[in-house]
Amino acid sequence: MSVIRATDSDFRVCQISFDVLLEIQLEAEERGWATRWTSVDALRSQVKEGSVILQSLMREERGGVVRAYRCLLLFSTVDDGDAGGVVTIDLDPARYESLERLDRDPDVRNALARMFSLAMGGISMVSKK
Repeated sequence: MSVIRATDSDFRVCQISFDVLLEIQLEAEERGWATRWTSVDALRSQVKEGSVILQSLMREERGGVVRAYRCLLLFSTVDDGDAGGVVTIDLDPARYESLERLDRDPDVRNALARMFSLAMGGISMVSKK
């Protein structure tokens, strides 16, 4: 798998509905991809219904053809009030291309990429000194 950079033509950040996330999960289950929840019930136990933000992370290529996109998902968690979670999930290239982008403006793209970078590293409330 190769990393997708914010400057790559196939980099994207999208806002998807909970229903689309469920469809992505079912597609990943059907394909036997390991980067997914174990089941729709497991997903429902962790992800609060509502919109989810998706960012491309890596692409899997075989013979010069993209087989799957590994993406980050940023979502509200079911049990932690206003807390969020970040996970990875694999998407079929056709599904990936069909998602509506939020990142068409270069400044927005860079800001969203930075937001995901911080989320992956861990975010904590900090008391100012």
